[in-house]
Order: sequence, then structure tokens, then C-alpha cells
Amino acid sequence: MPRDLPFDDPRSDVVLSADGAHVVRRSVLPGGVRLLTETDDSVRSASIGLWLPVGSRDEAPEHAGSTHVLEHLLFKGTQRRTALDIATVFDEIGGESNAVTAKEHTFYYGRVRSADVPLAVDVLTDMVTSSTLTAEHLATEREVILEELAMAEDDPTDVGYETFLARVLGPDTPLGRPVGGTPATVSALTAEDVRAHYERHYRPDNLVVTAVGDVDHEQLRAMLLEGLRAGGWELEEGRLPAAHPLTRPAQPHGLADVTELTAHVLHRDTEQTHIYLGGPGLPATSEDRHALGVLMSILGGGMSSRLFQHVREERGLAYSVYSFTAGYRESGLFGMYAACRPKSTAQVVELLGEGLAQMGRHGVTEAEMRRALGQITGSLALGLEDTSSRMGRLGTAELVHGRYSTVDETIAAIAAVTRDQVQELAERLAGRFTTRVDVGPQATDPEAR
Repeated sequence: MPRDLPFDDPRSDVVLSADGAHVVRRSVLPGGVRLLTETDDSVRSASIGLWLPVGSRDEAPEHAGSTHVLEHLLFKGTQRRTALDIATVFDEIGGESNAVTAKEHTFYYGRVRSADVPLAVDVLTDMVTSSTLTAEHLATEREVILEELAMAEDDPTDVGYETFLARVLGPDTPLGRPVGGTPATVSALTAEDVRAHYERHYRPDNLVVTAVGDVDHEQLRAMLLEGLRAGGWELEEGRLPAAHPLTRPAQPHGLADVTELTAHVLHRDTEQTHIYLGGPGLPATSEDRHALGVLMSILGGGMSSRLFQHVREERGLAYSVYSFTAGYRESGLFGMYAACRPKSTAQVVELLGEGLAQMGRHGVTEAEMRRALGQITGSLALGLEDTSSRMGRLGTAELVHGRYSTVDETIAAIAAVTRDQVQELAERLAGRFTTRVDVGPQATDPEAR
């Protein structure tokens, strides 16, 4: 059975899973730092991630984008390393390093050979504890981020997706704001704003470290503590980790007043109309999340899915068509995407909406269930051949679900989904269409569904 993680025990040092050469272990270190490792003796590399439970939803509106800006600045130099030093160190050992800012977390990661794990830990802890965050570096990196925002604005799929998320989650809410902020808010940020954001969130009791591969838990613990202390962090014995996100009051997400479908048309000089259609979905921890995964696989998860077959194969109305979901602490969304020539927009939108409605009315077949279960479990198994994917899975267990499940337990939970559960969930979602976004060369009928 899944193991609930012992968030409130400063002495916590537990083996979460042990299966042959694979051992998953969790410890709470001095300062409240959490360390989760999965030892895999079959590889000669390791993936290491440093996670902070802070994302774009944690920003003040006037500082939107500050989490993403801070992520960039951590690569610009520390007390001991220049930006070139940070960039060079992973190149010289054939490793990989990058970072991701999301709505509810930020993480920095590296993938290296086993022999280079000490170096990777030293660099990553140096970045997280000792970045200089100077006004000069902000001025340079601000221009890079503005170019990044401009690049996204040139991509109709990025524009459509961000608009869809904002409209479903609430454009003036913490979740609905874009992760990267806007040109106006990024341009207004000062070095003092970024440093204040850093001081508020980058601290030992917020830090989660995950590592998978040819690693030794005790050795990694020692490296980690050495690197954090070298960066000036005070690691107080017995300090508790920060409250888990699931135990914190949920921030409102602005969905209560949405009662009907609204359409948003964004004019772009493109050959196709890019269509997003959907509405509020499920939180990341919903008991129905596995049923949702099966539903989305059947609806628009591959070449055998209903949308692919009905929209593309049978009618030739689109090249790209699929369904998607996103889940957060207290809310989520579901949607469908298709790109087609403008003359076909109304017909494609109707097929998208009807695809989900038909599933709610008539259910799914045994053959569809078999294909969906095979697709999901196969993709999961193949994805976990990569230590980076497993490293991410540990971070998600700690910061999102608050519990750890083995791959076999996850597969069993997916296999337990029934046709009735899928039909009932499809019926619920089919009644929750709230948002349609069209990005393309001309206006389309906002009533077409």
C-alpha cells in the first residue's frame, strides 16, 4: 500500500521501498531539509534534484514572474563561481543541468556520472544557497526573459494554452497568472524584489532533495549537509520541515461564478485556427485521478483515441488533435486541442465537445479500456527507465501527494479503474465546459460546440 510520508517527525529516517537492487529511502536532515533517494546499482549515473515548494502562484500580483526570474538568476553566479563556471562545469563532465519553474514548485537538477555526483551536489547547493542576485545580473537576464516571453507570444499554441489556463483558473488569481509573468511585471522587478522573494522561500525547511541512480544515501546526506553549510545556511538540529502544501489553506481559484461557456478569439496571422476547449477538472490528489488518466487516454491520448479517429482519420479535419489535463492542490482543468483550417473550425469544435458527451452518455468499450490501460502502464514503465523521471517522481511524492507508491502499486491502482468510473467522470466533465479559446486568422462562431 502507498506510504504516507511522515512530515512532522524530525527524526524520520525510513525505507519506503526495498526491492532487490532498488532501495527508496527518506530522511529529514538538520534544518528540516528532506532527502529522498532511490539507489539503483544497475546504472553508472545519477539524477539529482533540489526542489522548493514555491511557484508563480506564490507571488504578489505586482511581482508576477519573480519566481521564474529568480530561477534564471541562480545560474548567473555565486560567491565562488561565475555564470561561465556554472555553465562549464557540467559540459566538462558530459553532464546535464537545468531548472524548471512551475505554478506550485521550482526545481534545479543535474544528471551526471556516478563519479561526478560530489561535484554536481557542490554546484547545485552553491547555486541555491549563495547566488549573488546582483542588479547587474538582473538587468542582463531580464532581457533574456523578455525575449523568452516574446518567443512564446509568437507561438499560437503557447498563446492559446496560456489564455485557456488563465480563463479556466481565473485570470486575476494566483493560479491563473502566467508562470513567466508579463513584460510589464518583469520589467518592473528590482533586485531588492528578487532578493526578498529568495529570502522568503529559499530556506532549509523548504528544501527537498531527490536523487536516483548509483548513489549512496548516507554519502549523499554528508555531501548535501557540507554543501549547504558551506553556503551559509544554518542547519538547526531537530527543526521540522515546512508544512506540507496539502496541509496549508487553499488559495481561492475563482471558479465558483463560472456557469456558462465563454469564447475568446485571439487574432493571429496563421494558416490554421488553434482551438482549446474545456473547463475545470480535478485536483492533483483527487481519488479520481487514475480514472481521469484512463478517460483522457481513450478520448485523445493517441492514434487509436476517439478524437484522433473521428476528427483526423475519418474526416481529415485536422493534423493535430488531442486531450490534456493539469492538476493543482485544490483545482485542475481538462481540455482538448485541435488545429484546423478556419473553414473547419465550427465542425471541429462540435466534434470535440461531442466526443466527451458521447462518452458520458454511452460509456466506453472493453477494448478501449484495454488499450488505455496498456498505453498508460507501458508509458509509465518506459518513462521510468530514465533516472531523471524517477527523480521527478520522488519529488512529486513528497511535494504533491504526500505519499509514496511503488510503480507496481501505481499500476495496480490504474488497472482497478472500471468502465463505470470512466463513464461517470466523463458525464461530470461534459457538463463543465466553461472555456473556448481560438487563435487564428479570423473570428469564429462563439456558440459552436
